[in-house]
Amino acid sequence: MRVVLFVSSILASILAFSTASFRLTSNSVANERQPAYLGFDRNDYPGDANLEFLHRTFAYSGYWLNNPPGAKSNSWIGKRKTLQAAGFGFLVLFNGRTYAEIKARGDATRLGKSDAATAIAAARAERFPFETIIFLDQEQGGRLLPEQRAYLHAWVDGVNSAHFAAGVYCSGIAAKEDAGVSVVTAEDIRENAGGRKITYWVVNDSCPPSPGCSVLRRDLTPDSSGISFAEVWQFAQSPKRAHFANGCANYNKDRNCYPPDIDSARGLHVDLDEATSSDPSHGRTKD
Repeated sequence: MRVVLFVSSILASILAFSTASFRLTSNSVANERQPAYLGFDRNDYPGDANLEFLHRTFAYSGYWLNNPPGAKSNSWIGKRKTLQAAGFGFLVLFNGRTYAEIKARGDATRLGKSDAATAIAAARAERFPFETIIFLDQEQGGRLLPEQRAYLHAWVDGVNSAHFAAGVYCSGIAAKEDAGVSVVTAEDIRENAGGRKITYWVVNDSCPPSPGCSVLRRDLTPDSSGISFAEVWQFAQSPKRAHFANGCANYNKDRNCYPPDIDSARGLHVDLDEATSSDPSHGRTKD
């Protein structure tokens, strides 16, 4: 999972706001739409020293329970209390399986149940409270294949039955099939969920609807992604994805997105998210 942001006088005033300033409401439909909150996610923990700077802009942070995609370790482990003390809410993530991995195991349902148990054990070890929403990272887009669907359903059932709540991070971009039919992964999952309760975090970094690598838009809410039932929208990734976001502005010349007040030399690139809550996973505790 994955801002160059240019500091201007407008941005300086934004950074001076308190947590209430993370509430970004549409001027035209403020009475009809829920407020939205800006957050970030990334594969690597940003470091304790950077939390103060990040919290000037972001209300919540992603939080991996297992190794992020392509990683051999997880630097987020043990950082929940530190992040909460710095004022952050959470987007709790569990890295799911690729189709090839599921297929190789032979029993998708059994694997989904096992991974759900692993996710729950990790959430409890990190002291996340019951009812925390854990988002399964479904990286591959398009229509789910039968093995992927069986794995996902078993994982969702396992998490929901353990007094936690299941979510899924998935594509909100239409993918064309051979027959010329377009399928949006989030819609495909929802339509075939069999009544399962799932919270949706969708990625759509195409411009539009994405504003690109920018924290200045005040009219964005998760349904601006084009998915009406989304509760979280990832609208920018680092690095910028050429196929989807090539026309998007404000990225650094290295194609990454960086937070305000942190230059690219520090390597602290992030993905940008909008959510309907300052704690989208409801992972904050009273400690």
